[in-house]
Amino acid sequence: MSAARRPLLVGLIGPIGSGKSTVSGWLAERGAVVIDADVLAREAMTRRGPVAEEVIATFGPGFRRPDGSIDRAALGRLVFADPDRLAELESIVHPAVARLQDEAMRVAEAAGAPVIVLEAIRLVEAGFAERCDEVWLVECDPAVQLDRLTGRGMAEPDARQRVAAQAGSLPLWRSAATRVIPTNGTLAATKRLVGVALDEALAARR
Repeated sequence: MSAARRPLLVGLIGPIGSGKSTVSGWLAERGAVVIDADVLAREAMTRRGPVAEEVIATFGPGFRRPDGSIDRAALGRLVFADPDRLAELESIVHPAVARLQDEAMRVAEAAGAPVIVLEAIRLVEAGFAERCDEVWLVECDPAVQLDRLTGRGMAEPDARQRVAAQAGSLPLWRSAATRVIPTNGTLAATKRLVGVALDEALAARR
């Protein structure tokens, strides 16, 4: 399929609490198909799936809930405090997520989607950014991140740990970004920014 006819592929990155899901929701309102890597990771770690079993074999039975599912909150506290353990988890989960992501992209393209959004925290590190027409970095002040995370019910120490763990990735993400979407302002103002960015990206391909 020619570049003019295939969907616009937008990679969406940003730290936890930055507003990625809100931005992707607005893009979906404009007809984009959103492929969320975190959703795919949860799908890959189903209670009886091979990925979940490998996670338990690697990290221990203490991370399995009584119903058989992975205790993602407890696992997150472990890996976000230890970069080596995070890399270990990613080496298990990312190949499965990549397969699910590729399949979702094929389905969306076959259905004639005008825009496909890949929402993934490790988009750049996993090499997916190179496949995208544009990479959008959603970003806000760390204090805003903390307010959003604690407002969702996350304990403040956990929220601070997550924010600190991802802060080191920001220089890499900024270097890869085609556009930066700041989300410190009002929802209405940010939504306008997203709409303008999408219009510009689509116009650049015509």
